[in-house]
Amino acid sequence: MPIDQKKLTRTVETLPAFPESAQKIISLTAKVDCSPKQLVKVIEHDPVLTMRVLKLVNSAYFGLSREVTSVNHAVIYVGINTIKNLAISASMTGTLPHRNKAGLDTRNLWHHSLRVGVLARQLAEERGVAASLLVNHFVGGLLHDIGKLLIAHTFPDDYRALLTAMETAQTDPQTLETTMLGITHAEVGARVAEHWKLPLELQHCIRYHHCDEAEVLREHPITLAVSAANRLAHLSEDTRIAIYLPEVVRDWLGTEPEQLLTQLDDPESEFQKAVSFVDVQ
Repeated sequence: MPIDQKKLTRTVETLPAFPESAQKIISLTAKVDCSPKQLVKVIEHDPVLTMRVLKLVNSAYFGLSREVTSVNHAVIYVGINTIKNLAISASMTGTLPHRNKAGLDTRNLWHHSLRVGVLARQLAEERGVAASLLVNHFVGGLLHDIGKLLIAHTFPDDYRALLTAMETAQTDPQTLETTMLGITHAEVGARVAEHWKLPLELQHCIRYHHCDEAEVLREHPITLAVSAANRLAHLSEDTRIAIYLPEVVRDWLGTEPEQLLTQLDDPESEFQKAVSFVDVQ
């Protein structure tokens, strides 16, 4: 039975506003002349974000010989790109519900989303996308599955039934969502992105990251990158699975997915940095 659309709309409308710190970081790093000093200033105006950045740099992952006590030193030790992406991650993941009664594993969901964000950014960089645009590729990957969180939180019984049906279903998950819920997680995620007033290209990539139509995927390059990254992420998480790549995605990648994963600049290391920082473990 389709979920209550009015209830869904009310839930979206009552979500907290998009984190101000994340807004500022995205806006700031879109500028070619963004300096580390400017980024540090934004982070230091958010005490919670400052604490999380310092927690990252002082974690066992980086294994530093002495404690880092300022964001400025954190940027020096791990680099502006790492701090930028992880600061955005922390701002966003704290805004959406982490717990649900539907049985959705939010830890796995956020880990997958982080992996897609890292891969989308790296794929875009590999394809020559301007450095100022890479942050939105990471954000698009990070947020592509947010619709799942909202549905599981708002309609736990319906989503639990969906998860059970997926275990034996012979059809793809998106078709099953449409049949059982009357809407897909991609459509719900796009509503959240619209509520947050995210750029149209981000709304588009969240809505169409499962789309196979070449014209739709080409409309915004971020959509193409996130679609490719999502499929590659599933492959890297379980090499036994067979992934379907639409022709437009395969052409954009320029090589076989298994080979491409070995060519990128250590995406697993970047993913582990993100996981160590975002409190979804």
